[in-house]
Amino acid sequence: MKEPSFSIGVEEEYLLVDKSSRKLASSPPPELFQACESALEGRVSPEFLRCQIEVGTPVCMTLAEVRAELSYFRKTITQEASQFNLAPIAASTHPFAEWTDQPHTNKERYNEIARTMQVVAKRMLICGMHVHVGIEDEELRIELFNQLSYFLPHLLALSTSSPFWRGRRTGLKSYRLSVFNELPRTGLPPRFESNYEYRHTVDILTNAGVIEDATKIWWDLRPSDRFPTLEMRVTDVCPRLDDAIAIAALYRCLCRMLFRLRRANQSWRRYSRFLLSENRWQAQRHGTAVRLIDFGRNETVPFIDLIDEMIELVWPDAEHFGCESDLMHIREIATRGTSADKQLALAGEISEDSQLPQETLDRMVDHLIEETQAGLT
Repeated sequence: MKEPSFSIGVEEEYLLVDKSSRKLASSPPPELFQACESALEGRVSPEFLRCQIEVGTPVCMTLAEVRAELSYFRKTITQEASQFNLAPIAASTHPFAEWTDQPHTNKERYNEIARTMQVVAKRMLICGMHVHVGIEDEELRIELFNQLSYFLPHLLALSTSSPFWRGRRTGLKSYRLSVFNELPRTGLPPRFESNYEYRHTVDILTNAGVIEDATKIWWDLRPSDRFPTLEMRVTDVCPRLDDAIAIAALYRCLCRMLFRLRRANQSWRRYSRFLLSENRWQAQRHGTAVRLIDFGRNETVPFIDLIDEMIELVWPDAEHFGCESDLMHIREIATRGTSADKQLALAGEISEDSQLPQETLDRMVDHLIEETQAGLT
């Protein structure tokens, strides 16, 4: 069986904040986006809300390329935004923003989403990180797609950066997922027996006029409609670039590990969507402090133990891609916690129902600005 290219590309969404007020820049000057577009040459685009900006790497063959691209994106947007006293933050929610104050981008695709989804879409004051891995064979892509759902809770737990909403502690490490779940065609994907069954399912929706194409399917993992890739979408965006690269490395290694099994006429064991959804919820709630269910043992297991098992499982693939140090960084995340843990530590002891003091919220935004810019080359 011919090995896929396992090319990799990463998309990140950022929020733009005013450095003085720490509020979202609900109407950033058009000159800012024009400057970013000129500097980044088509690798930047507006997002649904005007306070957001999205970047996407070209097709890369190494994690070093991905790191260089994302570092350049963050550095460039930071420099251009600073001219308007703004800064990007790579976090999935703003600690205290009000979604009702955020206008959406005046673009036909986004206008249509706002018309059809109404308030559900208008609440989408969230950002994510999407990782594409190239798997050119369509049937193989669906085979690996079916098996990768098992690992989505693990990837989510490593990325959590959205514990606050409208100035209040949510009790979740990734509140972004709760907001996103209000949209249709989200969550863990279903299983398909073949690429034909997948395409037939999409065709039913498009022929009925419910969606225009498969880009309106927003599962945690999906076959891309634009590229020959499997697109992982479950993760929060990470303020720390090292964390983002480590998660991308793990996902890519998991794809190749499953291919190795397939080449040996084996596959990852199947579990019901119901059981996988429970692990997804636990990861969303607890992040790296989670005890995920080991379905083979019928018991919960500390996340750090599962991470050690995963590192051993995909180590041959990390060696193949030359990303051993990036993969090992996921153990550091599992040990110290994610951005959500750091934000909660800054907040101190406070109940879920309490509004945080503005001084504390401002300090969180300053921290997120600093983390987004840390280590850029």
